[in-house]
Amino acid sequence: MTIIPKRMKGIQLIGHGGAENLRYCSDIPVPTPTSNDVLIQVSAAGVNNTDINTRTAWYSKSDSNSADAGWSGTALALPRIQGADVCGIIVAVGDNVCASRIGDRVLIEPCLNEANSQALNSPWYFGSECDGGFAEYTVVAAKHAYKVNSRLSDVELASFPCSYSTAENMLSRANVSSQDTVLISGASGGVGSAAIQLAKARGAYVIAITSPSKNKQLLALGADRVISRDADLIAAFGENSIDVVIDLVAGKQWPQFLQLLKPGSRYAVSGAIGGALVDLDIRTLYLKDLSFFGCTVLNPDIFQKLITYIEKGQILPIVADTFPLEEINAAQEVFLQKKHTGKIVLKVSQ
Repeated sequence: MTIIPKRMKGIQLIGHGGAENLRYCSDIPVPTPTSNDVLIQVSAAGVNNTDINTRTAWYSKSDSNSADAGWSGTALALPRIQGADVCGIIVAVGDNVCASRIGDRVLIEPCLNEANSQALNSPWYFGSECDGGFAEYTVVAAKHAYKVNSRLSDVELASFPCSYSTAENMLSRANVSSQDTVLISGASGGVGSAAIQLAKARGAYVIAITSPSKNKQLLALGADRVISRDADLIAAFGENSIDVVIDLVAGKQWPQFLQLLKPGSRYAVSGAIGGALVDLDIRTLYLKDLSFFGCTVLNPDIFQKLITYIEKGQILPIVADTFPLEEINAAQEVFLQKKHTGKIVLKVSQ
């Protein structure tokens, strides 16, 4: 029987701004599961753009940078334990959860529709509207803790939840098939590298945009062609040449994406690391009959599909580097340099 301590180590976000707002603590109360919850001992947790975006109040559209700085456009309750990518072991359950789940190795579905044993009116993101996995223990609704049977390590498994579910959701929303030519921006990042694998699993022809130094890595992942992020895409491919754009960057290159898209084709977006404000000629949108998909909330079947892919070995983890939990600042600094391919993962409980 696992002895659950009353206090735990973890990282608390205490304010918006620089890395000094991340505080390593050794006396945080271990959370108690409500009736529909499970308590998870966290083994590993991945680092994501959303962690940094939330810390810096990037999501905020107000002058105060705090009233709407949460992922859902509301104020963040501080201190907050971030961390949406979680692999761990269930060590306790709430009254309504079968005790047989104790001992399950699980991945947490990061987009939540239940918390504190209550259905949510609008989705929460794990580690934003509620505490997440940058600590030794965390709680989540049992329905969002998916058992996974795999020979992969906890660190490898922690690289999957956010990136791969986001990528699969985008491909699903855009209805990608074997008949499609798919262009992926930001292809060396966690979501981009996942999208390459998942699009190839659907039989699509994949073009990946990245820096030249990462060409070989992305070709090894399955990309059919790789092109520099500084390239003139219209000159390289011609107008009306692409069926689907999977965009994680936006920024100054964005107008070219619409020129590349064939009439009646699809554009899906879930990131804007290159710049959130873009120029849209609305005539291009309606005269080409384009379909736009903003992708954040996961469709109900997406995470179970991801678990199935993992268990069948149809997708591979890409772990660029690992850090102990207390070195989160160093991990985020490496993450921000964008020289890596795949995910950076924090080791939490050893």
